[in-house]
Amino acid sequence: MADSAIASYKTSPELSKAWAGLASWRALETNFGLGEQFLSVWHAWKNDPKAPRLLHYVGLTDEPTTFEALSHAARQYPELQPLLDELKVHWMALLPGFHRIVLNDGQVLLTLCIGELTKLLRDQQFETDSVFLNPGTSITALSDVWNSWTVKALARCCYRGTLVSLSPSALPLHSELKACGFQFDASSLWGVFNPHWEIKRSRGAFNLTTESVGTCAVIGAGLAGASVAAALAKRGWQVQVLDTAPLSAAGASGLPVGLVVPHVSVDDCAQSRLSRSGVRLMLQQARHLLRRGQDWADTGVLEKQLDGTQDMAQTAIFHQQAAWLKPTQLVRAWLAQTGVRFTGQAEVASLKKQSNEWLLLDGEGREIGRAQQVVFANAGGALPLLEAMQAEEPRLNLNRLPPVHGMRGLLSWGLHASAPEAANANFPTLPVNGSGSVIPWIPIEPESNSNAASEQAWYVGSSYQVDKQPELADAVNHLANLERLKQLMPELGENLTPVFQSEQVQHWKNTRCVTLDRLPLVGPLYEADHPSLWICAGMGSRGMSFSVLCAELLAAQWGNEPLPVGAALARSLFSLRGRGQQAPNPQD
Repeated sequence: MADSAIASYKTSPELSKAWAGLASWRALETNFGLGEQFLSVWHAWKNDPKAPRLLHYVGLTDEPTTFEALSHAARQYPELQPLLDELKVHWMALLPGFHRIVLNDGQVLLTLCIGELTKLLRDQQFETDSVFLNPGTSITALSDVWNSWTVKALARCCYRGTLVSLSPSALPLHSELKACGFQFDASSLWGVFNPHWEIKRSRGAFNLTTESVGTCAVIGAGLAGASVAAALAKRGWQVQVLDTAPLSAAGASGLPVGLVVPHVSVDDCAQSRLSRSGVRLMLQQARHLLRRGQDWADTGVLEKQLDGTQDMAQTAIFHQQAAWLKPTQLVRAWLAQTGVRFTGQAEVASLKKQSNEWLLLDGEGREIGRAQQVVFANAGGALPLLEAMQAEEPRLNLNRLPPVHGMRGLLSWGLHASAPEAANANFPTLPVNGSGSVIPWIPIEPESNSNAASEQAWYVGSSYQVDKQPELADAVNHLANLERLKQLMPELGENLTPVFQSEQVQHWKNTRCVTLDRLPLVGPLYEADHPSLWICAGMGSRGMSFSVLCAELLAAQWGNEPLPVGAALARSLFSLRGRGQQAPNPQD
């Protein structure tokens, strides 16, 4: 292996001494290469009883290697094979950008960043505990990639005391590194970031002050709230999740089934790039927590795009990394995590500050919860509650929150056993998305007190209607779903027309919370070093693509951790990004 990375790591005590007893450790490698350094650190962490609860590892590379190359490089180290086996399932669809890969039961977070080195370093928004600087063996390549700006970008990711480990091929960089504040021991291969000048930081919107792990209250028990609770609990927080309903996922997250599928745009806009990151994270959660075939299935999704011509000619894209998923089951799994406590039938009417905690009060002023930090994940209910507590917390910056509104949606569905024979013959074997969607062959479990066998259902939808308008009749929305189906799959639409016309079709409906720019809100509700009121809301109809990503982004800001996406992309989700002027597109 290059520079004998694993052997040198095992014989060096610097990291094992430095991370002993800490809650987390953040490592940055400037050249991920064949993954040998990452595997060595992961293996050492896994076998160290004093290792931190969480290991964050950020690996930078201009181009990802193949998994076959990773395996070949580690073939002489049999102890690494179990790690490679776990990594293999995630080693796919590695396009330029950031890729968060969750390993080791959620305790090892690998963020693989693909692109040009200096840009990737500038796009980081955390301070690393250790740096592995292995630029390669070619002096020519070294001069092509590394310059004073690259070293300055690296220094920007360090704090006073950050450890740095150099491979022998990085020795020519000593003078540039020393000029930027790095100091080295006699071996010249180990050192620390310790400049003789005062370190100043200016990183814009992101909160970089690490919060001490403690208590948190999350208002709202849907996809947004439950994913935040699980992400924080994984980091040691004690989280109470409160909801007005007796059960979780009572709102829009109670959708019977939905699609985990990336958004596609010609210009690859922020929504498209964020959705790819979110889908990767959501599929990892599904594999870890849900029953394949019953709660979810990674079937892939066929997306049809109408080209606008009269004959409705279509182009199709097959998304291999996509799935159908029952969000209620995932919400329940998140709320069942250690450190999370769910309180139903708890309507938070007001909040009151007492010392370093927030008291959550019901309509009669009775305490129903208390916590040091509060996250508003209650969709459209967040703003009225925040407006009511403006006097209690005058720093609230509500005028900088983008406008939100409700969007009603009705999903049409029926049982395959009751569908016409011709329709069942024309149902696709996997979900089809486009102008609406059709999700077939979804198992429905019988009631717990029933001896009936499991049945299979189909789902078509969903309708869109701004909640400020008079609500349309269910029959009208069913017919609108049928018309979309006829555009998406004409023959199937004709087969199901009698079912819709005879009003045999069933429905599920609720209201989504949509922002002006169709991107979620994630971040603090006022500007301060230690803001204690945060929001994670506005997922629209893409809660299954965005919820885990948003939760990881929030948790990363609390812990000064590596972000799951680049800084520029993360800013598009920042809560206090201001109000715009254009009306939202109803096709969310």
